[in-house]
Amino acid sequence: MDRTAPCLIPAAAALSPSVPGLVTGFVHAAGWLIAWWWVAALAVLAGWALWESVVRRLARKASAERMALELSPSRHFDPGLEEIFRRGVQLARASTSMPWWAPRRTKSVQIRLRADGSTPLRYRIEGPAGGERLLSITPFGQAVTVHRARPLTDAPRRHVVRAEFVLRGKPTAALREVPLAPDPLQPLIDAVCDLRPELGDLAEIRLDIQRAPKWALRARRMHLMAAARRAERREAQRSARWLRQDAGGLEDSFAWQLQQLMSATRGGGGRRLVMPAPPRRIDPQEALGKLAGDDHLVRVQLLVMCASHIEGRAQARLAQIQAALDVFGGGARWAMRGLRVGPWRLGADRWPSRAGFERRWRLAHCQPPRANWVRLEELTGLLKPPTVHCRLPLLARDLPTFAFADPQLLLQGIHRGPDGRSRLVATYAAETLFEVAVGKSGGGKTERALAQAIGWAHAGGGLMFVDPHRDSWPRALPFLAHDALAQRIALIDLNAIGPSSEVSSWNPIGMHQGQQAHEVVEATADACASALGWDDASAPRALTILTAALSVLVAVNEAACRAGRPEDQATLFHIRALLTDPAFRTAALTAVESQVAEETSAWWQTVFPTLPADAFAVVLNPIARLAAHPVTRAFLGQGAGVYDIRAAMDSQMVVWVCPGGNGPTDRLITALLARDLLRAVRSRRDTPEHRRMPFRPYFDELITLTGAAPETIASMFEDFRKYKVHVHGMTQLLGRLPQAVRLSLLQNASTLASTAGSQSAVQPVTAEWGEDPGPHLVAALDRFEHYMSLTVRGRRIGPVKITGPHLEEVFADYARPRHTAALQRSAQDLAGTAPLPDLLARASGQLARVERFLSEHATTLPPTEGRRPKGYQ
Repeated sequence: MDRTAPCLIPAAAALSPSVPGLVTGFVHAAGWLIAWWWVAALAVLAGWALWESVVRRLARKASAERMALELSPSRHFDPGLEEIFRRGVQLARASTSMPWWAPRRTKSVQIRLRADGSTPLRYRIEGPAGGERLLSITPFGQAVTVHRARPLTDAPRRHVVRAEFVLRGKPTAALREVPLAPDPLQPLIDAVCDLRPELGDLAEIRLDIQRAPKWALRARRMHLMAAARRAERREAQRSARWLRQDAGGLEDSFAWQLQQLMSATRGGGGRRLVMPAPPRRIDPQEALGKLAGDDHLVRVQLLVMCASHIEGRAQARLAQIQAALDVFGGGARWAMRGLRVGPWRLGADRWPSRAGFERRWRLAHCQPPRANWVRLEELTGLLKPPTVHCRLPLLARDLPTFAFADPQLLLQGIHRGPDGRSRLVATYAAETLFEVAVGKSGGGKTERALAQAIGWAHAGGGLMFVDPHRDSWPRALPFLAHDALAQRIALIDLNAIGPSSEVSSWNPIGMHQGQQAHEVVEATADACASALGWDDASAPRALTILTAALSVLVAVNEAACRAGRPEDQATLFHIRALLTDPAFRTAALTAVESQVAEETSAWWQTVFPTLPADAFAVVLNPIARLAAHPVTRAFLGQGAGVYDIRAAMDSQMVVWVCPGGNGPTDRLITALLARDLLRAVRSRRDTPEHRRMPFRPYFDELITLTGAAPETIASMFEDFRKYKVHVHGMTQLLGRLPQAVRLSLLQNASTLASTAGSQSAVQPVTAEWGEDPGPHLVAALDRFEHYMSLTVRGRRIGPVKITGPHLEEVFADYARPRHTAALQRSAQDLAGTAPLPDLLARASGQLARVERFLSEHATTLPPTEGRRPKGYQ
């Protein structure tokens, strides 16, 4: 011990002087900081500024390497919760696909919901370029199309408002669990559905998703636990204070004092001992709430910007979006960040927050508020594009606005937008190939078709309006009475009443209009067979006789036209003479022996003489019914008829055809007209496609028309598109149409519309729409209202609710009621009408003219052609 003592004493002595020196140094340093604090503050501020400058430069460089994807959902996009959750996991994972040197504020994925009036809500994903492959393949499969998006540039607007949203309420509470049906995005779409591009309206919502570092999550949990403990201690102290107050009040009461006096006589007494309850233990799961677990927890930044050229519209739009975000409010809610002082709000629109907002908005930097912690399940409604359960507004880009005298547009009706404004909507004429309108009588089908036809006529288009009842002609007449249209409108009216009526003329087997002989024979024979219900199984002999007779008469008409005598052509009524008059038959067969086919000549020589006399009745009876009616006899009994639908198509005429009723004779006339239309349209194959003028036949009362020619009408809806002829059909009941017609209508309809009707009647139409809307909604429509699906730019629009146009409202400026009489005369003149008695007289003498031509023609034939073949008698 003695040896060590001398060593210890010097060491202690050496250390003792340094302690006061260290204290003195601290004192001097503190004094210097107090005296020169501003120097230290400037140094810290300079260091922070330098660090922030470096971080911003790196962040700007990292932001330049971001990419953008646009998601386009299909009409039937209906994802499940698991698919949406997986998409959220992809977004969170992709947010970290950045270089190691990238600042944390750039490590995020941004969902952009944008509306500028061109689309209901554009859905974009922007994130690190390294995450493109991960984000391009979505759990939604083929229901969502993902493609690389171009950068968006916006023209400056006069008025812009900005807002940043922060989670308010209990820090650990979750947002409300919003169901997927209806779509959670519906309130946001409703908030921007009435944007007007012409006013510069723009609204955009940006949601940044960022995976937070573990240390930030731990710090947040520590803060919440400390706050929970403080709150519990305050609660325990408050409880103890109330206990003491209650005890003190009890001791001061008269009953307590009396009890103490009585207890003192027995040796008791004393004051009550009050024991406050200790603070209860804090449960981490209860205190941390949604922050208790580490899985699928992200930080979010929600920014909103609205703009417009009109003052006040942007502010109103922001208020609508704020109200839409309230739908997600539960224990926590989205609230606008900032303070309100009287009429002013100190937030993202004002200094000093505006500069930071603009930087984050421009560079897509994510610096969320401390409270913005959410789980992916809370963002379910925002992690996907609009689904099938979302009601999208109809925008001008989806359905163009109708412009008068524009040949590219076809009027469809009146649409009332979400803002209450109405506009005339249209489809593109080149895409509107076939239209079908269904609904009860008086619902507005014909009125809408008339408005469309009148608009198309004023735009220079050609059309044919077939109306068996003739009601449409006087309705449309005042709006067509224009000098520019007078030379294009023809009226074929078979509803003649009285001997002074004017009737046009048509020879179905006439050859003076350049038809092909075999096409004329085929069209006429098929029309008669369709109207009379003939086929190869039920009436083979009748078909053979009719075809052979038509072949001879058409050959006779060819010879008459070559001879320059088209007025001497045979008509359908000469079938009776050909079959029953040996002299006429011999003359006709002799005149055309070299023109008819060898098989036809052989039939007349070998088969015809063996037929019994009663074999011709089935063919002659319908011809006799046509001849018995004065109007049809006058219309079909002229050698050189005026009606020529092929010429009307090529010259863009407006032809109004009124067959007149739905009896057997009328059905035969309708069948002949329909089959002739089919022949004429198919004959356009001799014209190059670019020179074929568009033509639109309108068929009112399809039930009546298809009763006469079902296969012909079905073929029209299947073939006419190739020849630029587009059919519009109207009917009260789809169920009453023949199956072939009904299937062709539904398969090829570019526009499918329905007015009100019984649920069973409209159910076939709503079934094509997937029962959305259902039959009960369509059946409850008001008069002149339609649900319709349309085709625009190759995409189906709707079904949407459209109000049918009223002629007096839509075409009020086109009404010329004083000129209707002049147009009536002009339309009849262009159709080559003549008084009914004159036409009947000419039809009665037509057989004599044909016989005279045959006799004169036979004398001019060479000897080999003029001999009489055997078997003709």
